Amino acid sequence: MGIIIKQGNVWYRNRWIQRDILIEGELIQEIKEEIIPKMEDQIVYASGKIVVPGFIDVHVHLREPGYEEKETIKTGAKAAVKGGFTTIASMPNTKPVIDQAELITYVLTKSEQAGFAKVLAIGAITKEQEGQKLADLFGMKEKGAVGFSDDGRGVKSSGLMKQAMEIAKTLGVPILAHCEDIDLTNGGVIHDGRMAKELGVPGIPAEAEYIQLARDLILAEITGVHYHVCHVSSKRSVELIREAKARGVNVTAEVTPHHLVLTEDDLKEPYAQFKMNPPLRTEEDRQALIKGLKDGTIDMIATDHAPHTEQEKGKGLLEAPFGIVGLEIAFPLLFTNLVKHHLISLEQLIDSLTIKPASLFGLNLGKIEKGSIADITIIDLEKIQSVDPTQFASKGKNTPFVGWKLQGWPIMTIVNGKIVWEEKEE
Repeated sequence: MGIIIKQGNVWYRNRWIQRDILIEGELIQEIKEEIIPKMEDQIVYASGKIVVPGFIDVHVHLREPGYEEKETIKTGAKAAVKGGFTTIASMPNTKPVIDQAELITYVLTKSEQAGFAKVLAIGAITKEQEGQKLADLFGMKEKGAVGFSDDGRGVKSSGLMKQAMEIAKTLGVPILAHCEDIDLTNGGVIHDGRMAKELGVPGIPAEAEYIQLARDLILAEITGVHYHVCHVSSKRSVELIREAKARGVNVTAEVTPHHLVLTEDDLKEPYAQFKMNPPLRTEEDRQALIKGLKDGTIDMIATDHAPHTEQEKGKGLLEAPFGIVGLEIAFPLLFTNLVKHHLISLEQLIDSLTIKPASLFGLNLGKIEKGSIADITIIDLEKIQSVDPTQFASKGKNTPFVGWKLQGWPIMTIVNGKIVWEEKEE
């Protein structure tokens, strides 16, 4: 039995065309003006909808193993497909930390059993993410790790980071860096700006990000590694990445939906729902991020989906953990607040969620082509609804966007040729 998507507006070879798509097995078999269905084919009517490659998120936190009360691989992968994401890459800050080969196998096996989004495993750079000794990079790569990161912590030692880059270069995988000089962060909870002073809480200065970034860009230039910057948040960081690209450094970068949409001025009670690392910064920083995304300095959008329990986030600004969830609302949030305001084009948004993140890990995904894997998302650009965390598939309900009215929601997600989520089932 095949699946035929009928008369959708398909994003195909950098243009919009109205086409039928035939899926058989895991692959797209035909893309034609009209495909005559066989008796046994399932027909999906997509007239008036857009049909795009399945989204790819290179930066999510699935919490398993060790923090299953926050999220599991299964609930996170289901949240992903509900948001139109067909492939996600999980960060290693679990318990135990994913710093050895068997834990890579654990993540990949669990994701296959879940049957929702495909999950890629990222291994830790250092053992237990303690920044003292390199993790088993060779063993993790052999079991399928697609890259290495100590996300949640910056690697303090320049020597250790250089060694990690040299090994990653040899293995042909990227280093994904959380840039944070902990000595400069100094216990801060939000951006070191107007709101920190007003609330009387310690702040995280922008230089905590870009000073370590500047060091890493020099090391990346020396080693030739593919160096990827996680969740860029400051204007100076964008400038440093732009300068590095201009001189030929093999660097890519991501930005989160929340850093593109919010600033420190948006903070309000409950403040802990606005607490993430790096923090929301100034309007000048936000505008620099949008410009960087538009001109290609920033390559892709990643959610940094970071679920926590209601109890944890209820501890208040000083004690609550950093992070918000993002998988299920990323596209409508960005379509409503960027595309509808003509800050970026719809096509740029789609590319930053598909073909560009695919390139980070060398994936033959992120496109709709005859013979390619059938990872497809169908979106109703006219659909408007409010953000309601009680309806999330994710265990995490921690978002500052509660009640926001958003437009442009995914209505069906296909992974490896199978319909894994559709709106009517919810």
